[in-house]
Amino acid sequence: MKKQLSDKFYKEIDRLRPRYPTNQALLLPALHLAQDELGWVSGDTMDEIAAAIDIPPPVVREVITFYTMYNLKPVGNYHLQVCTNISCALMGAEKLLEHCEKKLGIQAGETTRDNKFTITEVECLGACGTAPCVQINKDYYEDLTTEKMDRILSELK
Repeated sequence: MKKQLSDKFYKEIDRLRPRYPTNQALLLPALHLAQDELGWVSGDTMDEIAAAIDIPPPVVREVITFYTMYNLKPVGNYHLQVCTNISCALMGAEKLLEHCEKKLGIQAGETTRDNKFTITEVECLGACGTAPCVQINKDYYEDLTTEKMDRILSELK
C-alpha cells in the first residue's frame, strides 16, 4: 500500500491518541485530518487510516459513508454544500440550489471544469433557525437569498 498521508498526519494522530478512550473513537478526528490534508478520502486513504489507528477497514468505510461531511471523491476549491432538508426546503433551498447550479453551470454532485466549485446537496447542516443554509468549505452562510448567494459567489470568483 502506497503511503498517502504525511508524517504530519501521523504525528498529529500520536498527539491525539491519548485523548480518546478507544482507537475507534479516534476515527472521526483521523478522517478530518486526512481530508484537510488531501481534500478528500480515497479507498486507499481509508485503508491507511484503518492501519494507522488499528481498526478494521470496514469500520472506516461504514463511518465515512454515513456522514456527508467527508468527501469520497475530489471536490473543487470551493465546496458548496446546500442543505435541502425540511427547514431549508420550506425557506427556498430548492430555488437556491437551482440558482447555484445555473450560476456555476453544473449540477449538484459536479465540479466546474476549472475545479474551482463543487455543489453537493446535503440533508442537514443544523442551521434550521436561519434557513436556508449553505456551507462553503468550513464556513456557514445562513438566511440566504439568491441575491446574497450571488454576492458570495462573486467574492469567491
